[in-house]
Amino acid sequence: QVQLVESGGGLVQAGGSLRLSCVASGRTDSGYVMGWFRRRPGKEREYVARIAWRDGNTDYANSVKDRFTISRDNAKNTVYLQMNNLTPEDTGIYYCAARTTPVWSFWGRGTQVTVSS
Repeated sequence: QVQLVESGGGLVQAGGSLRLSCVASGRTDSGYVMGWFRRRPGKEREYVARIAWRDGNTDYANSVKDRFTISRDNAKNTVYLQMNNLTPEDTGIYYCAARTTPVWSFWGRGTQVTVSS
């Protein structure tokens, strides 16, 4: 089992930045892939970005590419999501997730991000 706890959400004006953190505990190892998802108001949960613990390989949804950066600190078992140039469309609950198979098996409870215009 892996436990994930997100933090760093809040209220920010359009054009601003936030950095989300996700601390992983429990049975973690380098084989995991860590991801960020979000659920925007009235929409389905959607993929944002992912990073591999082992080699740091990253991938992003087109909607956040060039604005968001995912990174990891293996020593701290922490994954970050740096979000820049935020828009009201980025408002939502952001979730951290982990997987070792194609299925995202472990989820945090989420952190709220609100971007005002």
